[in-house]
Amino acid sequence: MRLRSPAPFLLLFSGLLADTLDIQQEEVRAMVGSDVTLKCIYTKEDSLDLKDLYVYWQISAADKPTIVTYYLSTNNSTGHHDNQYKDRAKVSLDSMQRGDFSLRLYNVTPQDEAKYDCLVFLKLIKILHVVVTLHVAANYSMPVVSAPSSGPQGEELTITCTSTDGYPWPNVYWINKTDNSLLDKALQNSTVSRNARGLYDVVSVLRIRWAPNVNIDCCIENVLLLQNLTVSSQAEPETLSGTKDSITKGLGDNPEGRTRAVVAGLAVLGVAVAAAAAGWVCRSRCPRHGTYAAGAQLQGRSWSSLAMRDEN
Repeated sequence: MRLRSPAPFLLLFSGLLADTLDIQQEEVRAMVGSDVTLKCIYTKEDSLDLKDLYVYWQISAADKPTIVTYYLSTNNSTGHHDNQYKDRAKVSLDSMQRGDFSLRLYNVTPQDEAKYDCLVFLKLIKILHVVVTLHVAANYSMPVVSAPSSGPQGEELTITCTSTDGYPWPNVYWINKTDNSLLDKALQNSTVSRNARGLYDVVSVLRIRWAPNVNIDCCIENVLLLQNLTVSSQAEPETLSGTKDSITKGLGDNPEGRTRAVVAGLAVLGVAVAAAAAGWVCRSRCPRHGTYAAGAQLQGRSWSSLAMRDEN
């Protein structure tokens, strides 16, 4: 029987998936717009014959798995089942002969975040099963804060903080710089929406009573990147743009120092990808919260493709 599509392939091997072969677990992280390799390597033999192999990459789901790419030895070809991965997901025939069944995924999007199963069969016997969890992230834009420069004492003051094109879902904190305390969430209204690129935009509105020398920070937290972007409501009278904590650290609340930091930071980001990479794990000026637990588990694992295209 010649298998020409992945459907018979699934039917043929469905009874083999529940065997006792150990399943390897891997985690990979990638920035939106970058390329990533999901590793699936067989080390027990140095050379394999393609005519004996069936290779299958899929995203498991309760109702129906999504086929990413596959190789069927019976028709000596690779293919795709889901158009989302057409021309973006590739396996190498030369590498497979050496036991490397890794998947190369190009131009990563937020929709690619999932658990990927790599299934390899040799002469109808499953020899390898690897589950690769892909985490996807994107830097939020530098926050922009808008606030009136003054108002009658005791009246309500409205401050707006905006940041765009980030991933995953952000946390928003408003901080009273007088004592570095978090402001009550009842005073703020944050709206997070998904844009056409699948990334998140956030707008947070804070309403407080006006008082002389009001100094409020807006902090946008990306848990997966262990990153906080913070800006003060006093940097400019009307519209303010923030800098990453790694740039503003040590400058305190000096507006002139912050302005120099913005100029220097943008110059560095414009000429060196490394500066953008360094901003991923900047130190927090916001109080750390339990939300960092998930991100901390990923700390120490390298992000895919440092020379990525920073969409922000």
